[in-house]
Amino acid sequence: MSNIPETGRTSRVTVRLIAIQILVFSLLLTLGGRLWYLQIRNGKEYANQARSNHVQQVIDPATRGSILDARGVPLADNQTRLVVSASRTDLLKIKDHGKAVLARLSQVLGMPEEEIRNKVRLCDAKTPQPCWNGSPYQPIPITDKATTQQALQIRERSEDFPGISAEPTAVRRYAAPGDANSAQVLGYLSPVTDDEITKAKDSRSPLLRSDQIGRSGLERTYDSELRGKAGVTRYEVDNLGRVIGKAKSDRAVPGSHVITSIDARVQAIAEKELDQAQKDARNVFDKNTGTNYKADAGAVVVMETQTGRVVAMASSPTYDPNAWVGGISGKDYAKLTGKDSNYPLLNRAIQGQAAPGSIFKVISTTAAVNAGYDFDGHYPCTSAFNIGDQVFKNFESENYGAISLGRALEVSCDTVFYDLAYKQWQKDGGNNPTHPADWFYKTAHQFGLGKETGIDLPNEVRGRVPDRQWKKDYWQANKDGWCAQGEHADDYVSKIAKENCESGMKMRAGDSVNYSIGQGDTLVTPIQMATIYSAIANGGTLYNPTVGKAVVSPDGKHIREIRPTAHGKLPDSPKTLRQIGDALAGVATRGTAAWRFGGWPQDKIPMHAKTGTAEVYGKQTTGWFATYTKDYTVLMTISQGGTGSGSAGPAVRKIYNALYGVDDSGQIDEKAALLPKPQASLPKIESDGTIQAQPIKPVSETLPDEEEGQQE
Repeated sequence: MSNIPETGRTSRVTVRLIAIQILVFSLLLTLGGRLWYLQIRNGKEYANQARSNHVQQVIDPATRGSILDARGVPLADNQTRLVVSASRTDLLKIKDHGKAVLARLSQVLGMPEEEIRNKVRLCDAKTPQPCWNGSPYQPIPITDKATTQQALQIRERSEDFPGISAEPTAVRRYAAPGDANSAQVLGYLSPVTDDEITKAKDSRSPLLRSDQIGRSGLERTYDSELRGKAGVTRYEVDNLGRVIGKAKSDRAVPGSHVITSIDARVQAIAEKELDQAQKDARNVFDKNTGTNYKADAGAVVVMETQTGRVVAMASSPTYDPNAWVGGISGKDYAKLTGKDSNYPLLNRAIQGQAAPGSIFKVISTTAAVNAGYDFDGHYPCTSAFNIGDQVFKNFESENYGAISLGRALEVSCDTVFYDLAYKQWQKDGGNNPTHPADWFYKTAHQFGLGKETGIDLPNEVRGRVPDRQWKKDYWQANKDGWCAQGEHADDYVSKIAKENCESGMKMRAGDSVNYSIGQGDTLVTPIQMATIYSAIANGGTLYNPTVGKAVVSPDGKHIREIRPTAHGKLPDSPKTLRQIGDALAGVATRGTAAWRFGGWPQDKIPMHAKTGTAEVYGKQTTGWFATYTKDYTVLMTISQGGTGSGSAGPAVRKIYNALYGVDDSGQIDEKAALLPKPQASLPKIESDGTIQAQPIKPVSETLPDEEEGQQE
């Protein structure tokens, strides 16, 4: 007999069916609630969002502002070129999607048809370059090198070229007025990255994938001001992407102009003299290496003494920044970045690091005075200085007897500073210091070394003050390598490695002695030393060097002046500054730089100078030449160029000749003077925002013969 009910269900089946019914009912209830939430409660919000999905934006990049010199001469501006573009939206409306139009366009432009088709296709994961990676609603550039005749053909036969435009468009131009290249100061533009596009999405100036922004120099520092605000045109499109109307649009706002303190005339001369100084140095024989000097790199800075404003800044080797305009080629990029390029993109005025040699002695002099040594005391200037069996020679083994610190600066006597540094090292405890005063190291930090000057150019480097903390950190990072290398101390390098392994964390006597004359592990940049010598000239204020002088709105109604600011004071008393200044004047009249300033009108324009020659292991010596007047500081350095006065001296003298209008006999011709006083005022700005500027002539190609010989 069966116990199955007539319904055919057991109690267990019934329970399951009820559970399923409850589950289905719950799902239906949830779905109904969600539909009510979407369609009734938030229906209006989602309807608005749906409508907005049918609005496409086309961004019109703003015209980039110009970079001008102190007199209003354009250093970087925009050049109008005829740009041929294609509207992908219009081409897709044509039956063949514009294939015939592009074929006719290739004949007019003389470009391969395949190249044009590739340029208007959209980029995706499967589509390689060239392709368009911007908005599909944005006009796609085909070429920016169209001729007037080609543009006229396209516009006059518009019925044959639907969706094709030929319009004048502004592109960047680096004008090099009067041959003033200014490459490393100006910088360059390059395409934006995806991260930059995302970050700028909701900013005042959104970016396109085809946009370019400042990558270095002033183009980068003042990019937001120069770039302006992009315009936005909004199109209503259907679900197939066809334009059905035009919505509210915002007009583009041009970028502001940046007026600099650079004088294009002085810049051109500084560049030319730096280049000539290197060429001349390569004709001089180096007795130490048995070859001519390589003079492979250099830098020069011309700065206003009283403000820190940069009048000229040049770096060598250099390049043409126009190579970046329109996208740099692979060949040109390799020339700028390859192993054999010597890295012309590097601004050696703010990024080049080297031992300063004897121009560092103004710091050592201050340290000695602040440590208690009398400036006018008598210190032995012997031909050599001994520490145990180690001999530290004076430059060319000169012996001047007992001299003051001022005279030691004039003749650049190394042994005076060796002796002072050694005595101070002993006072600090020698190899077993307890509470060292470290006057020589502390003073370098007070002079601003070991940190950025604050110049308004990107990627400035800090240099190095090899103080006790640095010694410890450096030893910790390198001790394993030193110990391994010095295990079998068979040669000189291995012996040094063994010594560093055992005592590299200590401040040894030899370290302090070498440091006192700007040798050893000390590294400085030209802009740091120019800032220091300007501070000596102006009474002790360490100004942040500035290139930007003012930002002017496109209509000229809003002007934001960039005022000089300071980051510190020299640790000198007024008396010490005056004494050092007198000694540096002596360098130019009777010291190591006197042979370069013969006939200079010292009574009318007092000149101050300091020469320097830094030894570099494995390389030829680096020359330094630091000078100043009450108006300007001019500093030049040449890597592997020999002595400072020998390599850079003639070039620095010619820069001053041009500034003040001084001829070879020392006569001043005011009409020939380019800039006898720093340019205080801004160039004239007209009511319509245009900035007046006078054209300048290129620098003469002819240079007088250089004097031969090498001294420090």
